[in-house]
Amino acid sequence: MPTDASSRRLARFLRHHEEDDPGLVGRALERHGIDVDVVLVTDASPIVELDGVDIVGVLGSKWSVYDHERVGGWIDAELDTIRRADQHGIAVLGICFGAQALCTAMGGNVEPAGVTELGWVELEGVPEEGLPPGPWFEFHADRCILPPAARVLARNEVCVQAFRIARHLGVQFHPELDAAQFARWLDAGADEEATACGESGALLLKEIETMEADAAARVDLLVEGFLSRAFT
Repeated sequence: MPTDASSRRLARFLRHHEEDDPGLVGRALERHGIDVDVVLVTDASPIVELDGVDIVGVLGSKWSVYDHERVGGWIDAELDTIRRADQHGIAVLGICFGAQALCTAMGGNVEPAGVTELGWVELEGVPEEGLPPGPWFEFHADRCILPPAARVLARNEVCVQAFRIARHLGVQFHPELDAAQFARWLDAGADEEATACGESGALLLKEIETMEADAAARVDLLVEGFLSRAFT
């Protein structure tokens, strides 16, 4: 991976809330010599510049990709950004809502899952495909109906948990999540959501703090697997 200033690659992450950031994923990319920046997508600034961008990351959202009334007008522009990235050979990493946006942009659909997955979920993983096993943190209530071109990497009884479409990767879980970010989520309303699901935000935060180092090691493997296909 090139590391000199003139040839470093750039990953541009799209976020939908001020409290979100690429977290563990961003730090793993930086360790691989890739610069990371973050763009807040809103109705006022829905167009994302892709010149000089090598990877597009799409972070989570408290909204559903199909709920246009609540999401706002920017969703169509974001789906178009994903399609433009695909057309220009730019790899997309979709996380939770981002995976659902990737699925939708590439011809699939998203629908309510009927349950909310909140907390650590064990997945078998596919190490040879760059998806390590182990617990991954979930916070969602939707599921992807994948387009024909997608390859399922992991699923459980609720939904598809990881998939590839060409060089793109979608994961329903939150590999980026660290304790600092989850604390911001709790302050922004996730604490009430956790309570409604019968969970304690404070206990979940303690679990994330305890598991953060192990999670970071899994994220390194996930990012390495993603990068091995991103530029082919």
